[in-house]
Amino acid sequence: MKEKTRELMTVNLILFSILVLLAVFSFGSQGDVDVFRYSAEPIYKADIQDKEIGLMCNVYWGTEYIEPYLELLGQYNVKATFFIGGIWAAENPELVERMYMQGHEIANHGYNHKLASRNSAEVITEELLKTDRILQQICGVKPVLYAPPSGDFTKETLAAAQRNGYKTIMWSIDTIDWRDHDSAKIKRRIMNNAAPGAFILTHPTAETLSALKEVLPELIGQGYSFRTISQLLAK
Repeated sequence: MKEKTRELMTVNLILFSILVLLAVFSFGSQGDVDVFRYSAEPIYKADIQDKEIGLMCNVYWGTEYIEPYLELLGQYNVKATFFIGGIWAAENPELVERMYMQGHEIANHGYNHKLASRNSAEVITEELLKTDRILQQICGVKPVLYAPPSGDFTKETLAAAQRNGYKTIMWSIDTIDWRDHDSAKIKRRIMNNAAPGAFILTHPTAETLSALKEVLPELIGQGYSFRTISQLLAK
């Protein structure tokens, strides 16, 4: 009797395993559900204790401020991560190349600033991959970080980014410099929230440059070192 019971349990276990595998393949065949969907989470900061911090710059416009932005970073030997819109990169390949050659990290910001919540996952994926191709053509290196335009994302677009080799990056310090053209406010938002592993979000504006001229030496004076986002995440 015990032997028959063990055999029955073994058969049931095998049948259960087969049913689980069939369910997995059934979901996967739909193209909408995959193992990445619920584990692809955006990253807002690096979980570190050292006084290291990341400077982000999202670029779709503000071309006239890119060169002075790069000059300022070079003055303080600060390495930043530039999240670049594909349409801007295609029009300004020499500036993208200059960023890369100066040791800054080049990252993906979508092609035409389309919002994930207003477009299908397929459209956003094509935006991501189109920009990927442009940046690789310019720099010869595949970007590994993706910042969704306006910080707008869905579970589907997070999964798509991960499937294509990207970590989705948000921020922990928002300067809101695209709206508030006030260098004092921009500086205050950074200095009041500076912390180990923080991601500082900026855009190329005159007021941002003015604020960074004070922020960079002050944070360095407080013992902070600036790292690219990938460098922070690697720690």
